[in-house]
Amino acid sequence: MIDRRSLLLGTGGVLAATGTLSLAGSAAVSAAAAPAAEPDTGLPTRSPLVEQRADPFITPPTDGMYYLTGSVPEYDRIVVRGASTLDGQAAARERTIWRRPAAGKMGGYIWAPELHRIDGKWYVYFAAGDKDEPFRIRTYVLESPNADPREGGWVLRGQIVTHLDTFTLDATTFAHRGKRYFVWAQNDPAVGSGTNLYIAEMASPLALKTTPVRIATPTASWEVQGFRVNEGPAVLVRNGRVFVTFSASATDARYCMGLLTADENANLLDARSWTKSAQPVFSTHAPTSQYGPGHNSFTTAGDVDVLVYHARDYRDITGDPLFDPNRHTRVQRLHWNDDGTPSFGVPVGKGGPISRLATLDGLFVRHYEYRLRVDGNVRELADSQFRFVPGFLGSGTVALQSVNFPDRYVRVDGDVVRIDPFEDTDAYGRAASFRRVSGLADSKAISLNVGADSYLIHDRGRLVAGRPGNDRDARRRATFRLE
Repeated sequence: MIDRRSLLLGTGGVLAATGTLSLAGSAAVSAAAAPAAEPDTGLPTRSPLVEQRADPFITPPTDGMYYLTGSVPEYDRIVVRGASTLDGQAAARERTIWRRPAAGKMGGYIWAPELHRIDGKWYVYFAAGDKDEPFRIRTYVLESPNADPREGGWVLRGQIVTHLDTFTLDATTFAHRGKRYFVWAQNDPAVGSGTNLYIAEMASPLALKTTPVRIATPTASWEVQGFRVNEGPAVLVRNGRVFVTFSASATDARYCMGLLTADENANLLDARSWTKSAQPVFSTHAPTSQYGPGHNSFTTAGDVDVLVYHARDYRDITGDPLFDPNRHTRVQRLHWNDDGTPSFGVPVGKGGPISRLATLDGLFVRHYEYRLRVDGNVRELADSQFRFVPGFLGSGTVALQSVNFPDRYVRVDGDVVRIDPFEDTDAYGRAASFRRVSGLADSKAISLNVGADSYLIHDRGRLVAGRPGNDRDARRRATFRLE
């Protein structure tokens, strides 16, 4: 029997157990060239990336550096850390660039700073309450002429004045078609409780130019859990559209993200230009132990878009979730659907690098109702994401762990290939362990040997175990590129 304790790591990964995997064709397998490695995207695999930093904002690469800021649990200061890589943020030295005054205006809660480089200067937009009224939250801006935002010299430039003197927070800014825009969350008593999203053109990094326009109001059931909330906007311009993610509902496990979309040629100051997603695009996923993901931002790693967000590792919270400190900063790759819309998947949780297996015809291996198959345009992104982990039986074997159901692994059962829950048996270990070899039809890709001369192969949409032999078409169908 396999000793489960020797197999499972605390992070959900797998350690190789003792034993052997019988492979009659092992000579042919061992003679194959070394299989392709996972693509190096520059994305860290640690989760969380930075602990106890909520509302995380990571800048795009700027002069070879990434800078990170976010809310601290004490809500009393603004911090910035910098590193040349995203993974480097985990150990980067953090510096306080501004601290709230001991009394008066801005002496209350300090929330959700964002760091932006505009016309050669750095700006931090942040929300602050007053000492005697900590929830009298308004939006303020700091400015620095320095090249490195971690240096001193920050100057408070005052409040960003909007159309209403009400609860205001979570401001962001972006440039598009020669104009700079400001997007934020604010309460309007005429609309009701909670916060709505607004947009305006900016006259400068310090002031608005146009009358604000309301582009989103919490009305759907997933936006009004606990509180009526649309907040935390983040902007990404891609594929002919302007996308604005936002967060909704209370800041516990019900917190989630929605999406607004406008055509890039539309008048962004016309509320009719914006369409809201019918359902959340990113939300709690209990199988990966990720709860309340939200208040995101975006950055890039090479040519890959990166989603930055916070989430907790547990559901149950004692007291007000706003004062639970364990909303941690996390990052994962943002994918794109065939129609040019973003594909978020699920908050992936702990584990190593994530891969998608693509056929040589551009289709993806995915699970549907736990069975493996091959499809195009897989909109359920997480169904097509796997982790290669050490195999259960035999040195040099691998197992494929499902990302969205990390207690399940790819397993061959006769003519069916499924993701099945782990079982502490030799039979499971043999059926869920593979040898990863150089692609039978492309040496830069991979093939997965099941035993003897049998491989995972796609056949009319199904993934099965088959013997491609020397058949050219079959060898292509047993070959997969890693993305």
